[in-house]
Amino acid sequence: MLHYIAKRLLQAIPTLLIVITVSFFLMHLAPGGPFDGERQLPAEIEANLLASYNLDQPIWKQYLIYLGNLLQGDFGPSFRYEDFSVTELIGQGFPVSLELGMWAILLALAVGLPLGIIAALRRNSSIDYLVMGTALAGIAIPNFVIAPLMALVFGVFLAWLPVGGWNDGHWRNMLLPVVALSIQQIAYIARMMRASMIEVLGSQHIRTARAKGLSEREVIWRHAMRPAMLPVVSYLGPAAAGIITGSVVIEQIFGIPGIGRYFVQAALNRDYTLVMGTVVFYGALIVLLNLIVDLIYSALDPQIRYDD
Repeated sequence: MLHYIAKRLLQAIPTLLIVITVSFFLMHLAPGGPFDGERQLPAEIEANLLASYNLDQPIWKQYLIYLGNLLQGDFGPSFRYEDFSVTELIGQGFPVSLELGMWAILLALAVGLPLGIIAALRRNSSIDYLVMGTALAGIAIPNFVIAPLMALVFGVFLAWLPVGGWNDGHWRNMLLPVVALSIQQIAYIARMMRASMIEVLGSQHIRTARAKGLSEREVIWRHAMRPAMLPVVSYLGPAAAGIITGSVVIEQIFGIPGIGRYFVQAALNRDYTLVMGTVVFYGALIVLLNLIVDLIYSALDPQIRYDD
């Protein structure tokens, strides 16, 4: 197992290198620069600013300098947030994004799994059609549409919940963004669980369990749940990464000080180092989450073994 983990981590290095390279050159090829929004600076001051951040060097040399600093764990200073390094900004924003994403994942599982099971057990009934129709609507409507509508209804019209701010993670501030972030994932998980459960319930070992006289509850929970969960577990890696990275829009709408909000503001301000830092961090996070999902998958399915 340790050999497999080490091999997967080594395989991630060229993937991350490609992400870093493409992001670096695309960011620098975009029109504008980090200091274009400033008032007209004297030529000497502007030259000193560019030199202090190595922006006066050829782009290939800037790339090599950035890679060298990255190998030392240095994401560089932020161009726009004075006196802060990119590492410090990520360290401040990621715990907020992580907490928001974890609650959204838990809510998606807590709601999506039961809905999928109920729809599978009531296949082709009115309950099944209602659940799947609602799930389809949840998939079709993006969260950047759902979030403002929820803020308008529950925050402005009904005045039940605050429409912005974090307030140290108070549940009232978290409720709207967590629900808005999880709606699409609830829909995907419900549809996936329904399809998987229907397939498992038609398999031979389920027929055998029923033939032995086991109750329907025992058949579902003891024999059907684990194999039916496998596709959902496979989906959780990219889903978790999608929720955490997808919080970029939600954090901006609700004014949450997470890493996603830093990313949006950095892209608008051409803060090269902060954009690159968040891209590299998200890329490494996606690789790590997919590895964790593979390990959980092998724990759920004894037939899957990773060679040492």
